[in-house]
Amino acid sequence: MKSIKLSRKGQVVIPKAFRSLHHWEPGLELMVIDTGDGLLLKPKAPFAPSELAEVSGMFKGKVSPRTDQQIKTALAEDVCSSL
Repeated sequence: MKSIKLSRKGQVVIPKAFRSLHHWEPGLELMVIDTGDGLLLKPKAPFAPSELAEVSGMFKGKVSPRTDQQIKTALAEDVCSSL
């Protein structure tokens, strides 16, 4: 177990091994959660959580529907062009 010190400004340095393990890059926003036994740091979600019912239909009318055959054709063309 690694130990770290709290600075006079209340800052701590998270060891590089832990930052690398969790893919935490500079600028990442973290949430601090009091667990009662200590603090938990979790990456802040980039978007507020939402339910499917809240977002379903949000692109209605902006994208024309495609048939299964049109989708298959487009995928086949994309695969062939990337070879």
